[in-house]
Amino acid sequence: MGGSAVVIGATGGVGRALVQRIVGEGGAGGGFETVWAASRSGAHLPGAQGLSVDLEDEASLVRAAERIGQGPAPTLIIVATGVLHDGHQPERSLRQIEADHLIRDYRINAVGPALVAKHLLPLTPRDRRAVFAALSARVGSIGDNRLGGWHAYRASKAGLNMILKTLAIEMARTHPLAVIAGLHPGTVATDLSAPFQKGVTQGRLFTPDQAAEQLMTVLETLTPRDSGRVFAWDGARIAE
Repeated sequence: MGGSAVVIGATGGVGRALVQRIVGEGGAGGGFETVWAASRSGAHLPGAQGLSVDLEDEASLVRAAERIGQGPAPTLIIVATGVLHDGHQPERSLRQIEADHLIRDYRINAVGPALVAKHLLPLTPRDRRAVFAALSARVGSIGDNRLGGWHAYRASKAGLNMILKTLAIEMARTHPLAVIAGLHPGTVATDLSAPFQKGVTQGRLFTPDQAAEQLMTVLETLTPRDSGRVFAWDGARIAE
């Protein structure tokens, strides 16, 4: 694939595993000249260049884009951030809906990836394949929602999915080989899912390394015709 790879949220469980896999194996169809590991701390991971990025601070994304733009064009951008509980438990009913919770989830799960796209997608090449992916969730599917609850998380991920669809339409006009996709990693053994792992079907609680391998395999198969859609860890398309 060449160019550079950028992972936002590189010190989280899935993000760190993605960086390690990209550095170790090239990932998504080929090696990269530079791998950028972006996180709030800006920590340097082995084989990667550290970047300090806070999704709630757009100025940090401007600075990151300036640094990335000085090197090889990014051909793989993965937003591996997200928030589920962290001070707010998922709502079981409408009585538990709180404005602060809704706004917090939208800000991190939907607005953050949109701002990453705003500043990094213009850096991608127009004449070859480039991939922009963000971690979404099956519960963000409107068509697949049969249980209700989890209002803030569901709505913010549904919002993310719509942003990805809209980005795909716009990018197709100028970057016909680009792929924009949402990725559902399944339930991964990280802090995000820790309170909700008890009922997971045996064999469906993935380690971060397993999740990274599965997600990179999915990305390798996607074409511009898949752009704007959301895919699960096994490659199955998730209903909008």
